[in-house]
Amino acid sequence: MTPTDLANTYLDALTRSDLPAVLALFRPGATVHSPLYGPIPATDFYPALFADTGRAKLRLLGVTEGGTRDGGPLITIWFQFDWRLSSGQPADFECVDVLELADDGRIAALHIIYDTVTARPAFEAEKGEGSSWRPPALPDRR
Repeated sequence: MTPTDLANTYLDALTRSDLPAVLALFRPGATVHSPLYGPIPATDFYPALFADTGRAKLRLLGVTEGGTRDGGPLITIWFQFDWRLSSGQPADFECVDVLELADDGRIAALHIIYDTVTARPAFEAEKGEGSSWRPPALPDRR
């Protein structure tokens, strides 16, 4: 599977909340590192994500191929995630997913990178948690 094929297959499965299709892309024991959920096994992350999702619309912005410092293969997927929580509350963000690939081409680890400035407050409100962060007030420049 080419990096672009992998990106499209992954984003399509996420859009459809298709758990078997997503997990088929991961090797057993794979970990997802998420800004909202923390480090968690892929087999636990995606059911939680799909339960928290009312609607997902994902638009691929770019794909790169590279390697780790030790020479392992990496794929980076840059995309827009128009995320609606299960309540319908928007929690949209632009995201970069860094995929560490196993020798068989499946994902061994996934690192999700994005600014949670808008998603975190909506997510925490949805979960009934107090907001852990608020944007600082901008200085009055009058």
